[in-house]
Amino acid sequence: QMHEVTDAIRLRDAVCCYGSYPALTGVNLKVGLGELVLLRGANGAGKTTLLRLCAGLAALASGEGEVLGCDLARDSREVRSQVGLTAHHTMLYEDLNVAENLEFWAKLWGAPKETAHAALRRLEVDENLWNVRFRRLSAGQRKRVSVALLAVRRPRLWLLDEPGATLDDKGREAVERLLLEAQGSGATVLVASHEGFFAEGTARTVHLAGGAVLEQTPGSVPVSSAAGGVAPDA
Repeated sequence: QMHEVTDAIRLRDAVCCYGSYPALTGVNLKVGLGELVLLRGANGAGKTTLLRLCAGLAALASGEGEVLGCDLARDSREVRSQVGLTAHHTMLYEDLNVAENLEFWAKLWGAPKETAHAALRRLEVDENLWNVRFRRLSAGQRKRVSVALLAVRRPRLWLLDEPGATLDDKGREAVERLLLEAQGSGATVLVASHEGFFAEGTARTVHLAGGAVLEQTPGSVPVSSAAGGVAPDA
């Protein structure tokens, strides 16, 4: 029987290395269930590595970490099954068209085909593009489709690396709306962005520098009320 999970992310003195270079130098961070957190920091501050660690894709060199109650050192596979990461490298196939890509993943995750189409509509992906091969899309269109993939999967923890990059204002608004909806339905959302994202005070902001947490500013939603509506996974 697993202990009751109260935090989506708990990191204590977390260190991650690329080769011999420490990308995270001792991160201490707690993110409550149902919280919306914005990671800020210059390029090289450690934002991407922190997301990869929370997704079970980067190994802890030292320190401790738990994601959704799973130990990052021992259960990274279990973490990967419950977390969705949208990053610079997508899980989408270049030679499939847009609709085929999302339908493929929907089927794999046991969701109906309509889920894929609904996600594309929510990200306002023009229906004229649904039959276009993924590799022919512009950078902004690719970003919309890769975020739509998260909407198909509906993970318990959403991790997004620079979701606003390459998007126009309408695209950014569609992504923001989706993330606020996801949080509203009980998901935890962590967004790394060097530019502003979300209205002032909506998200808790965590500033990274030199691979560690420099400072934090609170968001407007109390964690306890946000976490109250989360049903544990069967």
